[in-house]
Amino acid sequence: MGFARTCSVALVGVEGVVVEVQADLEPGVAAFTLVGLPDKSLVESRDRVRAAIVNSGGEWPQKKLTVGLSPASVPKSGSGFDLAVACSVLGAAERIDPQAIADLVLIGELGLDGRVRPVRGVLPAVLAAAEAGYRQVVVPERTAGEASLVPGVSVLGVRSLRQLIAVLTGEAVPEEPQEPLQGRPDAMLAGLMVPGAGVGTGLATRTTADGHRPDLADVAGQTAARTALEVAAAGGHHLLLQGPPGAGKTMLAERLPAVLPPLTAQESLEVTAIHSVAGILPPGEPLVHTAPYCAPHHSATMQSLVGGGNGLPRPGAVSLAHRGILFLDEAPEFSGRALDALRQPLESGHVVVARSAGVVRLPARFLMVLAANPCPCGRHTVNGAGCECPPSVIRRYQSRLSGPLLDRVDLRVDVQPVGRADLLGQGDRGESTEVVAARVREARARSAARLSGTPWAVNSQVPGHELRTRWSVAPGALAAAERDLERGLLTARGVDRVLRVAWTVADLAGSDLPQAHHVDLALELRTGIAHGARAAAGALS
Repeated sequence: MGFARTCSVALVGVEGVVVEVQADLEPGVAAFTLVGLPDKSLVESRDRVRAAIVNSGGEWPQKKLTVGLSPASVPKSGSGFDLAVACSVLGAAERIDPQAIADLVLIGELGLDGRVRPVRGVLPAVLAAAEAGYRQVVVPERTAGEASLVPGVSVLGVRSLRQLIAVLTGEAVPEEPQEPLQGRPDAMLAGLMVPGAGVGTGLATRTTADGHRPDLADVAGQTAARTALEVAAAGGHHLLLQGPPGAGKTMLAERLPAVLPPLTAQESLEVTAIHSVAGILPPGEPLVHTAPYCAPHHSATMQSLVGGGNGLPRPGAVSLAHRGILFLDEAPEFSGRALDALRQPLESGHVVVARSAGVVRLPARFLMVLAANPCPCGRHTVNGAGCECPPSVIRRYQSRLSGPLLDRVDLRVDVQPVGRADLLGQGDRGESTEVVAARVREARARSAARLSGTPWAVNSQVPGHELRTRWSVAPGALAAAERDLERGLLTARGVDRVLRVAWTVADLAGSDLPQAHHVDLALELRTGIAHGARAAAGALS
């Protein structure tokens, strides 16, 4: 009788659970049994592992073979257990030393010829192994760069099962062909990206076919909307752009990711782990450094937005936009259930999805940008455009964005049609993305210094009670907000959000405390009602 064990990782959402893979050989009729709550793709690993071992020069044991995956209560899916199953079988058959694989974590899919194919979710799997105390992992060579992002873990990338057997037994490591045939795509990368899964995420490139990168200088006019965009980027505030078709709402939203500062090291690991699990991590780019941009179509279901799917839930659009931008164009056209499902992640920064197979907590701290027309035809706010929508239809259309959802949106801007002078370049051209991004970085640094030692990173995350008690504003600065609260124009939550925006405006202006004109701009950006002199004219300078 032979016995061997090694380890692999099962992914539950974007978190990993270390699984012990045990192989037991006993005398009897030759059979291969796999137990431990495997799914269909994992059950099929029996045939893949048998063919891979034989084609790698090994002998398949003609005994009763049982492979167990422990803990048995955790659902296990995918082909990433193939390498661990093969090594445990070889250890039980004494082809390799069982002690050599006892403390290893092995992740990878096996081809019938013994090649080790990459799988999705390597980064969160290695993170889970490191947290469990394992210090040596074996992964496919194509994902070794992704696994090496985890500090304190020794990573071995292998191309084939033959190479791994040679390393474990101390034999000469055979050479394996690496480059694909000229003119053909690399088939080894097929398992890393799900076809169509990355559409709308904007991760691959933000450069057009002619080499032009979208820049804020391309936007004609729209001074108020550009101001709101800068405030949103500096403080992480949610934004609603409302205006007729062709005014530039989508154009503005597409330029917002470049204004955001680069991701920190911890944020990059979080985003990369999510995108690795979702299968949208670009090959050759193991670490995401820039804020992601996700723009789902308005026909998206609630499950595709917040996460779902068969079995254990998979990350949705809110998780793919974690630490980045979630842009909902034509927001009133989304279903009411889908939009209202965003309320929880907007407040908490994560989403909890419960299914019969289990409960998964997915990260979802994003900056939401909504774009909406004023009416079904889009011409309601344009003078002389001839809007024929009845008032009841306009009210019904605008009410698709519920009050509780809009109450969570800090900035609401009416985007007006571009005038002839601005469009033909006769007016002043706006600032470039580089200039605005530099101001945003300075404002973020100012707020980070103020919030150091607290669990919050940007102004939009600070609870209202803390803002009112720990950090005071200039005397009399909140007078206008207090009047709006008494008149019913603002809710208590609305006052807190105005205060957060006022702090962001003060950070952009380089002020230590929010002054009255900073609060006036925050009120104007939330309610659309000008307070005194036009606040957007110079509050940021």
